[in-house]
Amino acid sequence: MFDIKSLLKRSVEKELLDVDDYIFMPERIELDIDGGRLICVLNSDGRVDIFYSKHDITDVRSAARKHPFTAFERELSHGLYDDVISDLVDDVNDIIEKKSRYFHDEIVLPSTAPLVIDAPKKSI
Repeated sequence: MFDIKSLLKRSVEKELLDVDDYIFMPERIELDIDGGRLICVLNSDGRVDIFYSKHDITDVRSAARKHPFTAFERELSHGLYDDVISDLVDDVNDIIEKKSRYFHDEIVLPSTAPLVIDAPKKSI
């Protein structure tokens, strides 16, 4: 049996849930975790950017808004972006723990004298 009421209801719900039609009030929430600084930004287009900085290393991830009609702070407090944050923190910690094959603290690169180029002299 064809149910017109449920069809119309689904159509209206689809239109209401189209996040691209909405403009969100930008928000920024900052906190310190694991010795670094976490910044969560809700952009006006509904995109969520998450920045993590530690020991001068910064990485960023973007995520789509998961529950557009819920307060951004509530989304964060319920852990909706915890998977993204966890990956971000792990990646920054991995970068900090890595060591270069080429650059080491015990190797001091020699400095060279600055190059001085004599300008041609003009004759009058």
